[in-house]
Amino acid sequence: MNAFIRGLLDIRRGPWEMVASVLIGVGVLMLMQPFWMTVYTYSFIVILVGTVMFLAVSHFPE
Repeated sequence: MNAFIRGLLDIRRGPWEMVASVLIGVGVLMLMQPFWMTVYTYSFIVILVGTVMFLAVSHFPE
């Protein structure tokens, strides 16, 4: 856990890609849930932010 936080603070690719991937996954789960319309409404925005974040993070140093 300490290495993960250190990677986030040092702006390394691995931890930030994981955060972006989790954000995309959360957006997909928000899209597929049938209970709350508000969560469904914001799912596309969450997926879009995660995708743009992943594209930006892919240029971070290893």
